[in-house]
Amino acid sequence: MLLSDDIKVLKGIADKTAEAFYSAGLFNLNDVLHYLPRSYERLSEIKLLSAIECDGKVTLSGRVSSEACLIRRGGRSILQFSFSDESGSARVSVFNMPWLKKSIFPGRKIIMNVYARRKGVSVFLSQPKFLSEKEYEDGIKNLKPVYPLTKSLSETLIRKAVAQVLPLAGDIREYLPDDVVRERKLMPIAHALRKMHAPSDMEEVYAARRRLAFDEFFLFLARMELLKDGTEKIKSSYSLNDPERSFEKIRDRLPFKLTSAQITSLMDIYRDMKSGYCMNRLLQGDVGSGKTIVAFLSALAICDDGHQAAIMAPTEVLARQHYEDAVAMSRKYDLTFKPVLLSGSLKAKEKRLVKEGIKNGDHNLIIGTHALIQDDVEFKDLGLMITDEQHRFGVRQRMALAVKGRDVHVLVMSATPIPRTLGLILYGDLDVSLINELPSDRLPVKNAIMGNDEHKKIYQFILKRISEGRQAYIICPMVEDGEMEDVSNVTEYTEEIRRIFPPEVRIDMLHGKMKSDDKNSVMERFAKHETDILVSTTVIEVGVNVPNSTVMVIENAERFGLSQLHQLRGRVGRGSYQSYCIFVTGAESGRVSKKTSERLAILKESNDGFRIAEEDLKQRGPGDFFGLRQSGLPYFKIADIYTDATLLKETKQSLERIISSGSADLGRLKQALSEKEEMSYSDFHGICL
Repeated sequence: MLLSDDIKVLKGIADKTAEAFYSAGLFNLNDVLHYLPRSYERLSEIKLLSAIECDGKVTLSGRVSSEACLIRRGGRSILQFSFSDESGSARVSVFNMPWLKKSIFPGRKIIMNVYARRKGVSVFLSQPKFLSEKEYEDGIKNLKPVYPLTKSLSETLIRKAVAQVLPLAGDIREYLPDDVVRERKLMPIAHALRKMHAPSDMEEVYAARRRLAFDEFFLFLARMELLKDGTEKIKSSYSLNDPERSFEKIRDRLPFKLTSAQITSLMDIYRDMKSGYCMNRLLQGDVGSGKTIVAFLSALAICDDGHQAAIMAPTEVLARQHYEDAVAMSRKYDLTFKPVLLSGSLKAKEKRLVKEGIKNGDHNLIIGTHALIQDDVEFKDLGLMITDEQHRFGVRQRMALAVKGRDVHVLVMSATPIPRTLGLILYGDLDVSLINELPSDRLPVKNAIMGNDEHKKIYQFILKRISEGRQAYIICPMVEDGEMEDVSNVTEYTEEIRRIFPPEVRIDMLHGKMKSDDKNSVMERFAKHETDILVSTTVIEVGVNVPNSTVMVIENAERFGLSQLHQLRGRVGRGSYQSYCIFVTGAESGRVSKKTSERLAILKESNDGFRIAEEDLKQRGPGDFFGLRQSGLPYFKIADIYTDATLLKETKQSLERIISSGSADLGRLKQALSEKEEMSYSDFHGICL
């Protein structure tokens, strides 16, 4: 077998089973090899019910002490029975496994690994895994990988596939020079992949993960080198003579006063556009700091000079909001903007007319999603491309739009405040302008930390705000039950609060697994105040501006990095109303750990994203790498810029040395990057076969 072979070459995988792997993005054996565990667990010694003090996984031994009862509710099943040991009894709940009812009967002796939650003197147990005595003995000796699962892809299927593929890890050739591997104390790549799936202890996991994180950083930084090669110091065939005049004619008519940081950033942009070289600049600012108006004023200078500007937004709803804002500004202030919206949802005839207008120059401000970079979109005279950071890291996407014009200026906007030391590496190909202050009319968001036993108060608070005409977000870490133990998920949470809130409260749900059109519809309804409460995953980080939304509730807040919590909080406090952010922990109010309290207290004390980013960098450690990842940064499957900040710097140094030595492997990587729109570190390992 070869790592490039289809998944079907494995024993026990026929067409139907293969579909389960395909739906999880696993098409060949290399994909399986890189389908890494999300966590690891070792069984604890058997404990008595009376000895359970903290919420978490425990191993129990005793007997079933009641008949099993099967309840069906909202499309799912709950199997409940009583369990007893010599110290007491507890109720056990098993979700969506109705077939277990036949094997649960009074008197049956069982050993189970189960999630336990203590509430007062009572203990509640859920999602047990029943173990034989041999499985228990093996489990307390060995570390067990826990894989991400889907509805059709079970743990058993994944384990069987991994066991067959693991011997092929040696086919991946080491691409790093020996001196780099030695100096950085890196585990050889084949060995690292084996140890991620079959470690003896967590020390091996940390060492293996460190190597894979190095590879991800190496690939990302090599991509940045390619980007630098393509865009650095390109001479412009035209320069704007006096872009400031565009700002001056509208400055005093705006209904708000720009902050000094906004004006400084705008002057940086104007200076670039006058310099005789193509601008390649990052506009970095906290959520709500006013980057969009700076982008519009930059586009106005280009349009006033007779050229076209394009704004590429990450979602269709946000693109439509930008378009509507541009139309309103143009009418109100009699601007030279002739805006048009190009998005995937337009009908064929509408698209054709829009594209003709762009090609003919009938439109000079073109706003859209990645539809802007399709091959058949031609610009008459594109002078400025403004893009959200979500697209910045797809090099070919960014370049595809840049080459649609002659010597195009590029402005990338980022709402992710990161420490300067890391920014110099991640944004090394761009000049940086920083908006580090919020508009003066913004009221600071009020923050609270609450336990999971205080939901009644939280819901009453939300209901009061809704009665005043406001809206609320509720953020859950997961989409469905079972993705992570004892973590709130959007699907069940939405059903639950629909039962709790009065029927007139309009509740909607949003998550990343929904179809694009469905997501757009949900966000549009919320933006138009056709929804009162939006229950969502972190997909709303890149969302629309809804000034009427004043409450942000974040469930299982301890699972997120500080910077991500801050960005989520930035969805509220965008209007003139007082806004609130409630961080709900997975523990009861009096039992929140000291570490969690200290971390979340930083958010209570500060609304400064850059300070919070620095604290995030200080606090994150190796134990956090199985948590929830920060969006809005380059997406790394394994690496994390906070946990692995030192490694990122070391990778940068190693890459610079390899570049100076003219490595053949680097040349092959750069060739592959130039041909492939997106490449993961597993794809990279694939070309090292």
